[in-house]
Amino acid sequence: MKYGFDNGKYLKIQSEHIRRRIASFGNKLYMEFGGKLFDDYHAARVLPGFEPDSKLKMLMQMRDDAEIIIVISAVDIEKNKVRSDLGITYDMDVLRLRDEFLSRELSVNSVVITHFNGQASAEAYRKRLENMGIRVYYHYTIEGYPNNVALIDSEEGFGRNDYVETTKPLVVVTAPGPGSGKMAVCLSQLYQENKRGVKAGYAKFETFPIWNLSLTHPVNIAYEAATADLDDVNMIDPFHLDAYGETAVNYNRDIEIFPVMNALFEDIYGGSPYKSPTDMGVNMAGFCVSDDDVCREASRQEIIRRYYAALCNFADGKATESEVNKIGLLMKRARIITADRLCTVAAKERTDKSGLAAAAIELEDGTILTGETSPLLGPSSALLLNAIKHLAGIAHNIKLIPQTMIGPIQKTKVTYLHGHNPRLHTDEVLVALSMMSLLDENCFQALDQLPKLRGAQVHSTVMLSEVDRKTFSKLGIGLTCDPVRKIKKQQ
Repeated sequence: MKYGFDNGKYLKIQSEHIRRRIASFGNKLYMEFGGKLFDDYHAARVLPGFEPDSKLKMLMQMRDDAEIIIVISAVDIEKNKVRSDLGITYDMDVLRLRDEFLSRELSVNSVVITHFNGQASAEAYRKRLENMGIRVYYHYTIEGYPNNVALIDSEEGFGRNDYVETTKPLVVVTAPGPGSGKMAVCLSQLYQENKRGVKAGYAKFETFPIWNLSLTHPVNIAYEAATADLDDVNMIDPFHLDAYGETAVNYNRDIEIFPVMNALFEDIYGGSPYKSPTDMGVNMAGFCVSDDDVCREASRQEIIRRYYAALCNFADGKATESEVNKIGLLMKRARIITADRLCTVAAKERTDKSGLAAAAIELEDGTILTGETSPLLGPSSALLLNAIKHLAGIAHNIKLIPQTMIGPIQKTKVTYLHGHNPRLHTDEVLVALSMMSLLDENCFQALDQLPKLRGAQVHSTVMLSEVDRKTFSKLGIGLTCDPVRKIKKQQ
């Protein structure tokens, strides 16, 4: 794998920069954490070398001086909102996040339920958390937020919220997802602290867009593609340009809210500590790009993956046409086409030749292999077997799993489990291969190649099952699919 990001440097200079920001506010800083604190696979894909848990590792370096507030909106509790990447509700994710932090010896202060307006589900959730020994606070809906500054900055606004007692210099405010109210919790705490004579500060830690990369840099365009459903748009920060004569990239929501933030700072402090929304950020990722070309290419590939994901989500009714069109426009801006993803071309050529559903994989060394559907295997299963046989140096004509084993598995799937598809999925192939590895050295050697698939890229000419998608994800393989459910063999 080619690296384009210096993760060691990032951990060092990022923590140092945050410590300086804490000191600039008299040793008390509320820091809004945007994006994912850990499992940040988007950042790992577009900045090769960035580790998915880099931000968490950075925070662990500061664990003695930090505590965490987890925020969840009462509206999301009421709606049973689900994290699409994990398939769990936000209220369950709060507990998952807390357990993850505690397992790393990070201090979790409490949970704040925002947008509270008497919802019974939120009250029940609070009782559940309190029964678990977790401190819980309410922050209420404020009419006209965020523009009604006079009301917000009053006893009927922020003054009505519960005050969260904190003891550490750095208070990290995070949430299961966007729209939870992290910024409002930070600002409310500033108001409450100021009432108590504490001059606490606010900062925002969000990796993307990277403020000191250009607006047209593929890394920043990839961020727009990743947030196409949120209508986020990267923009030149006009406040930063006006104040310093320097170009910096931010996104529309932070730029739009900055005048309101400034007004709130002035009301709370009597003056604003920041001249631009970029000033509020503490992200140092842009200083750690070690190979710009590698990051550019990785980001171009991510944009194409996002495009195919949007196409498939649209086919499933999970995305809008405007989302697909937006990413299509971003591809034009980045001057890329789907054919720039080589496994896509190979898979389509295999389907065009055979008339069958096919899949192709590009390995780390650039080797491209293909596979197609058969009466026994789906295209993803056939491809997976071909790939690990190639890596193990096993001849293509050698069958690793005998038909005598596949037949009973198919009978169980169709006859006893009433399935419609007798072909083996990728997980079933791997289980069968594992059993055979006790008796067959080839199977043992083939299984031993699975770690080498991490970072490989796959394209399928049909939409794969959830089982196959999850298997590829667990193996660390980047997957795209055509938005097609089934291909009928050409006559």
